[in-house]
Amino acid sequence: MSPSLSLRLMVRLTPRGGRDAVDGWGHDAAGAAWLRVRVAAAPTDGAANAALQRLIAKALNRPKSAVRIVSGAQSRVKQLEIDGLAPGDLERAFGSPD
Repeated sequence: MSPSLSLRLMVRLTPRGGRDAVDGWGHDAAGAAWLRVRVAAAPTDGAANAALQRLIAKALNRPKSAVRIVSGAQSRVKQLEIDGLAPGDLERAFGSPD
């Protein structure tokens, strides 16, 4: 059995996106990969962040408590830390960033 890890994931969140969905990978000007995510919730009172955490947790079959926003809570680009993943879980859930 593979050991579980805590991994960091960069996300670009679009609140009020009409529905909750992962829209694939994008890259910044330096070539770093980030996951494009939209949620229906508005960015008020942390609703969009909570929706993001629920969506990512569900996609990875992890409890919501395993997904934390470690930077960018007030910005569109966020860094998530996700506990309990095995190697390859991100690629299986969201495809390859390349």
